[in-house]
Amino acid sequence: MCRALLYLGPPVLLDHLLFQPDSALVRQSFNPRMLHLLNLAGFGMLAWDRDSHEPARPFEYRSTSLPVFDRNLKALAQKVRASALLAHVRGVPYSTEATISLQNTHPFTFAGCPLALAHNGDLYAIADYRDALAHEIAPAIRARIAGTTDSEWIAALVVSRLPDPDGYSMHDLSQAVLDALAIIARARRAAGISISSATNLFVADGERAIGVRHCFDYGRYRTDDPARVNEANLRYLSLWYTLGRDFGLHDDEWQMVGAEAAADAVLIASEPLTSDHGSWIEVPEYGFLGVERGAQGLRIAAHDIRL
Repeated sequence: MCRALLYLGPPVLLDHLLFQPDSALVRQSFNPRMLHLLNLAGFGMLAWDRDSHEPARPFEYRSTSLPVFDRNLKALAQKVRASALLAHVRGVPYSTEATISLQNTHPFTFAGCPLALAHNGDLYAIADYRDALAHEIAPAIRARIAGTTDSEWIAALVVSRLPDPDGYSMHDLSQAVLDALAIIARARRAAGISISSATNLFVADGERAIGVRHCFDYGRYRTDDPARVNEANLRYLSLWYTLGRDFGLHDDEWQMVGAEAAADAVLIASEPLTSDHGSWIEVPEYGFLGVERGAQGLRIAAHDIRL
């Protein structure tokens, strides 16, 4: 399973999210605290800077190497500030069947749409119903699927459900995410699949952020071959967030400071980036968190997912 984080707020040095905190994302690649599997299959990020040239176009960085050894990533992180970040370390089964490539690194995007999506989990036996999903994806989007991951298909479904991929509202985006989950649920039922499939999602476009903690048929797993049962089947994958005005090193401790009621910064992550979880809130199972930047700060909506 993977680890991911999503930030939206005032500009913050990428080093303060990726490398420096007690459980920064790069640290989670080899020492996750809420997962028993290492994340060794690559790193990817999109970072938006509202003061940069073409602010709607994010910085993009991808590598199949381990981020803890990536000097180029560290050098960039020490110089670049971002007002939004979606970053992901990829985990795959320890198997020669796994495909490690740049095309399979998250986040996934499609030309003509500013949306990016990263996924923590896996869709069991997606090959059995991929044709059904293909009919729900716009042909132009389907033609741009370049990798072999189930995650890219989820991203393609979400983009295809937007009324206008280049201009949409927060309501449109939220509904597109829920529609994509509903399409997958129907396709699984039609294919007779009821095996646990974790689907934690991180969605961002530089001005909006969505975190989803979801699992199809949680707790149902294969009994014919215990070796094929992975951690996502045995526990509900974690998702946390913290709100405030300034994430950084305060009083020798990494934390988000500032009242939640006047928050202009949010961090959504597979697990807290700090050793003290006191300022972090766990997203409930089947939980949806939507955040949009506004003139008066962040607009936040949270609700249960009912498919």
